[in-house]
Amino acid sequence: MFRIKKIDSYIFKRFFTLFLMTFMICILILLMQFLWKHVIELVGKGIGWSVLSEFFLYATFSLVPMALPLAILLASLMTFGNLGENFELTAMKAAGISLFRIMRPLIIFISIVCVGAFFFANDVLPVTQTKLWTLIFSLRQKSPEFDIPVGEFYSGINGINIYVRAKDKHTLKDMMIYDFSSGFDNATVMVSDSGRVQFTKDNKYLKLSLYDGESFENLKSQRISNSPSSIPYRRELFKTKEILIDFDTKFNRFDESILSDQHVSKNFKQLTQSIDSVSKIADARKTGQAKEVVQLHYLGREIIQGKQLEDSMKLKSAKKIVNADSIFLSLNQDAMIRVSRSAIDKAKSMKDQIQYNRMMLNEPVGYVLRHEIERHRKLTLSFACLIFFFIGAPLGAIIRKGGLGMPIVISVIMFIIYYIIDNTGYKMAREFLWSSFEGMWLSSGVLLPIGIFLTYKAVIDASVLNPEQYIKIWNMIKQRANRIVNR
Repeated sequence: MFRIKKIDSYIFKRFFTLFLMTFMICILILLMQFLWKHVIELVGKGIGWSVLSEFFLYATFSLVPMALPLAILLASLMTFGNLGENFELTAMKAAGISLFRIMRPLIIFISIVCVGAFFFANDVLPVTQTKLWTLIFSLRQKSPEFDIPVGEFYSGINGINIYVRAKDKHTLKDMMIYDFSSGFDNATVMVSDSGRVQFTKDNKYLKLSLYDGESFENLKSQRISNSPSSIPYRRELFKTKEILIDFDTKFNRFDESILSDQHVSKNFKQLTQSIDSVSKIADARKTGQAKEVVQLHYLGREIIQGKQLEDSMKLKSAKKIVNADSIFLSLNQDAMIRVSRSAIDKAKSMKDQIQYNRMMLNEPVGYVLRHEIERHRKLTLSFACLIFFFIGAPLGAIIRKGGLGMPIVISVIMFIIYYIIDNTGYKMAREFLWSSFEGMWLSSGVLLPIGIFLTYKAVIDASVLNPEQYIKIWNMIKQRANRIVNR
C-alpha cells in the first residue's frame, strides 16, 4: 500500500504554502499592470460595482497563464533556497537521499499542475477571454459620466465643448458652448446667462435649456467667393433655447457572439477544426491563383512585323531556339516602342494581379496562423510550468539563499528573459517570418537546456555560481590560445 512519507509531506507543505503566496502576489502585480493599461475604459464612466467586480474576475482568470509559471519559479527557488540555507538539504543528502528523491513529491504536484493548466487554458480561458474582451468593448462605447466642472471646458460630449463659470444647485451660470459637430468650418458658438441640464426619460439624450443668450453660426461652406471678408454667419438672440444632444448614459453590453469566430474564444478542438477548414480554402485559393497566373500570357498575340506569335510557336515545335533579343532588335523603331509599351503594360497588369492575389490570400492565411499560434499557446503554458520548476528547484539548491531577496531578483530576471524570448518568437510567427511552431516553442527550446544543465549541476553538487571556477576556465582558455599563437 502506498504511504506518504514524512519527508514528502514536509517538502510539499513548505512548497505549497510558498506557492499560494507567490501566486497571489503575482496575480496582484499583473492585475495592477492590466488595470493601468485599461484605466481609460474604467475611469469616469460611472460603472457600478457589479460591472467592476466582473471585470476584475475575468481579468484575474485571464492573467493565470502568465502568473502560474512565475509563481512556480519563485516558490521552488524559495523552498530549496530555504532548505539549503538552513542546511536541511545538506542533512538529507548526508542521509543518502538524492535530490531527485527530495524533489519527487513536487515533481508529481507540478505534473498535476501542468495537466490542470492545459485544461484551464483549453476550457476556462476561452470563456473568460470572450467575456473579458466583450466587456472591454462595451466599456469603450460607454459614454463618460456627465459632470460639468466649473472654470474649465467639459469635452465629454463628441463635437461639443461646454464652459461654465459658476454653479447654483441645478442652474449653470455664464455658459459657453462650442458646437463642432457639423465640422470646424461650420462651428456654432452659444453663450447664455444661465441654463439647466437634464436627461430624457430613456437616458439616451441630454437636454440643454439655455436662457437669455445668443448664438453665432459660421456658414463658411455656403460662401460664394473666396474672399475672407465674404464668409457668411448667422446670429440669433434668444430668451429660451433648448438643445437635444445624443448622450446615451446606459451601459449597453455587446453580444458575446461578436467574438465567436476569434481564436481567443476557442478550445483546442475548435481551433483544430477551424484550421483544417480554412486551410482547405486557402489551398484552393492558392491553386486557383496559380492557374490564373499561368494562363495569363505575357506576350499575348502581338503582331511583330506582320508575323503573329504562331510563327514562334511553330519554330518552338520544330525544336528551334527562339531568341527574343534578336527578334526585338530586328524590329523598326516604331515597332520597338509599341512592343515595349505593350510589355510594360502587361508587366504592370501582372504585378497588380499578383498584389491582389496576395491581398486575397492574406486573410485566410492570417486566420490560420492566429489559430495555430493560439493552439500552440495552450501547450506551451503547461510546458513552461514544468521548465520553470526544473530551473527554480536546482537553482535554489545551488545558491542556498531563502527569503524574498535573492529568489525574487533571480525569478524576475529569468521571467524577463522568458517573456522577451517568448514575445520575440510570437512576433516572428505573427509576421510570417517563422512558422507558428518555431515561434511559439522558441522560449521552451531556449530554457529547457538551461533547466537540464542546472538540474545536472545541482545533482552532482557542482558550484555553478562560484566566480573562481570561471576565472580558472578563462585562464586555461587564454593559456591554450597563447600556445597556439606561439606555435
